[in-house]
Amino acid sequence: MDFYTVVLRRSNDYWVAMCLENGTVGQGLTKEDSIVSLKDAIESLEEAFLSEEDIYKQPVSIHELHEFLTVEGPEPLAQQYELRAISA
Repeated sequence: MDFYTVVLRRSNDYWVAMCLENGTVGQGLTKEDSIVSLKDAIESLEEAFLSEEDIYKQPVSIHELHEFLTVEGPEPLAQQYELRAISA
């Protein structure tokens, strides 16, 4: 079992979870739903990584993290963020 660092953010009616170790993303109506979705994505990536040679797997860059956390629009919106460690 591996542990991953996850950033959660609210996006309108959804929660989005992003894994900092490999850039995979999950989405759900609740934080827990988004983490379940993310765990499924991580498992799929790990299976593909073991069976295929050309799979890109790299930690998220600061630029990518900034894009994930930045809300685009005319005015900044109040956002909720959370950082968690999960096992997958």
